[in-house]
Parts: sequence; structure tokens; C-alpha cells
Amino acid sequence: MRRQYNQIHYLCIMFKQRVDKYIKDKSLFNKGDKVLVALSGGADSVALFRVLLDLGIQCEAAHCNFHLRGKESERDENFVCKLCESLSVSLHVKHFATEEYAHSRRISIEMAARELRYQWFEQLRIERDAAVIAVAHHRDDSVETFLLNLIRGTGINGLKGISAKNGWIVRPLLDESRESVLDYLQYIGQDYVTDSTNLQDVYMRNKIRLHLLPMMKELNPSVSESIFQTALHLSAVANIYNESIKENIQEITEYRDGELWIHFNKIKDSSRVSSLVFELLHPYGFNSSQIREICLSLNTQSGKRFRSVSHEVLRDRDSLVIRSLSENRDCTPELVYEWVDITPDFIIPRDKHIACVDADKVKYPLTVRLWQDGDKFYPFGMKGKKNVSDYLINRKFTLFQKEKQYVACSEEQIVWLIGERIDNRFRITETSNKALIIRIKQQ
Repeated sequence: MRRQYNQIHYLCIMFKQRVDKYIKDKSLFNKGDKVLVALSGGADSVALFRVLLDLGIQCEAAHCNFHLRGKESERDENFVCKLCESLSVSLHVKHFATEEYAHSRRISIEMAARELRYQWFEQLRIERDAAVIAVAHHRDDSVETFLLNLIRGTGINGLKGISAKNGWIVRPLLDESRESVLDYLQYIGQDYVTDSTNLQDVYMRNKIRLHLLPMMKELNPSVSESIFQTALHLSAVANIYNESIKENIQEITEYRDGELWIHFNKIKDSSRVSSLVFELLHPYGFNSSQIREICLSLNTQSGKRFRSVSHEVLRDRDSLVIRSLSENRDCTPELVYEWVDITPDFIIPRDKHIACVDADKVKYPLTVRLWQDGDKFYPFGMKGKKNVSDYLINRKFTLFQKEKQYVACSEEQIVWLIGERIDNRFRITETSNKALIIRIKQQ
């Protein structure tokens, strides 16, 4: 019994020393910094909380009550309150209407909880003057993330596992296994609460933890360690890969009016196209299957469109154009009107956001609407009548740009293709006495 106690005591000391060394090696924070600990009440977060305190680190705790598990949520909050009180540590508790938040933003409960949690953590970190926010991800979590991304489909960056530091978020337990975390809690006699949903295989991550990893361990008992080390190697390789990708991306991308343009025709080596397109589109929610389809579309006629949950991609000529779906594309431009007497020193403004027309030729009020099929006008500086659709094609407008093109009309006649060109019938002439100056109001 004495030998067993000594062994556990040794493991506990080694656990603390490894965590301390990991914090220093990864420069997670400095000695004397205040650390805000995300404390759920589960084994991982409690172990993180206790080992940081044992290492003499100044801590405050933050607990989120998402009100998703009924009495369990209240139990967890009560547990962390008593734990922090017994250790004389400041605790901050936040209650969230998680389901309402998820519904209003049309996102999953998991994503909603994540957004709410990290938004509040950062706000609290600033308020409490903490250096970092410590969360309790460990080696097994990183392995699960590796497998989860592999199953869903990912690039090299998705196979790096979880990073030790991401902005203000640090993970001091990332080099520890779940087993070592539980051994530490057992030795110090610290209890914790268990989230019953972690024992259900409803979510993909739980299926990996409860079923896939145990099966893999039958083939290789050290499979978690092997995957973790593989992720570390890939992380090093990814750094080199990302530098190369970054240089190439700068050469082929540009932003226009809030849209990202990828000029794939500038990529001379066709073998790099798929990698570059993947790295550019994956952050916008496009999965591997969609990105393969988008890459195949590069050799077909332009005009194809693809959507993720948050963004839309248009295949247009020699480019891909990405825009956010949340953009209000039906927002009618607000126009500002000014009537000016035409004097000998009057100068017609030369600005695409300004139209200058003969005020006496216009019938009021002007109406503003999206252009429609069949619309025609007489473009200033050009001969004769032209279909608006043909004009936009000649100007090489994308489908996205066409969908946002408005016209200002005098009754049924187009006065101004807004932001483009006035109608020749309303131009200022030598006989004009008063000018109507129309400006697009800048937001």
C-alpha cells in the first residue's frame, strides 16, 4: 500500500512538473500573470484549475451556465461555486439563453455555446486585467480533433490538432493524457462533475471517443500518442506550407467592394490551384467536396454558383468571387439631390458616384430600383440605344455586380445607371439652365 501511495505521489509531482515545463516551453504566460481559468466543473477543467493553483499561479475562474441540461446545469454551477469558495478564488458566473441565440443566428447549439463562451471570456479577461484565458483541452482532445477533421475532410492545417496558444487562449494541459488528468485528481482527492451528454454518442466527437478510438487502440495501444506526435510533425510542416501559400495568395487575390476575388488564371502551375483554392475557401465554410466541385468548374463555362452556410462563390471568367450571404444586397442606395444654376464657370463633376443632368428634363420624383430585363437607355458618350444587360456584359460585370445594379428613373426613362453612366437624353447641353446633381450618399 505504501509503495502504491508513493507511486501515485510521484505521478502527481511529475504531472505538476510537466505542466509547469509545458507552460514555460510554449511561453503560454509569464510568472506573476493573472490567469482566467474556464471552469466547467468537469474533470479536465477542475484539474487545470487545481494544478495552476498548486503551481502558485494567480487565478480567477469563469463559469458558463448555458441552461441546456436542466438540473445538471444548476448542479455544475453549484459545484464550482463551492469549489472556488473553499479555495478562496474569485469566481465569475454568466447565464446564457443559448437556444435563443442559436435560433436567432441560425447556427447549431454547439456553435452558439462556443461563440457565447469565448466572447464573454475575452470581455471578462479585459475587465479583470488577466493576461490569458486558460482552457482545459488535453492530448486526447487534440487526437479527437485530428480524427474529426480527417473524417470530415480537411487540409494540412486541419490535421495539426489543437494549438497550445491561440491569441489570448492557452492550453496548459495539451501535452497531458486524460488518464494522467484523472490520476492527478484522484491523488489530491478532488471530486468533479460529469456531463452526461459526454457519455452519449449523439455527437460525432463522442462517437470518436466512445467507439472509434477504443477500436483503434485494439490495433495499437499507443494510437493516441502516435496520432498526437503525427499532428505535431504536421504542425511543423504546415508552418512551411502556410508561408508558401501566403505568398501565392497575395499574388492572386484582391478585394473589391467587400468581395474577395481569386484570379486563378495567374497560377501557372495547375497542380497548385486546388491547394490554393482550398485554403482560401475552407475558412468560409466550404467543405472538401464543394471545393473539389469548384475546382472542376474552373475548366467550364463561367456563371456557376456555390454556397456554404455563410458565403457564396461565383465562377466568373478567369476568377472566383466570394461574398458573404449576410450582406444586404437589396439595400437601395440613398441619393442626395442638389439643384444648381448653370453659370459660365459651372463645371460638371467627374465622379462615378455623382450624376449631373439637366434638371428641366427630369420629371419628379425620381424612382430608384434594381435594373430589370428589358431595360434600355442611351448611354452618355455612346451612340444610340442599348440594353442595360448588354451594357453590363460589355463592362464585364459579374452576376454578383449585376444583382446590385440600380437605376434612377424619371417616370419610365432611366436617368442614371447608378454609379456607372447617365442617359444621354438628360445630359447638360448649351441650352441647359439648371443642373440636377445626384450623389450616392456614402454610408
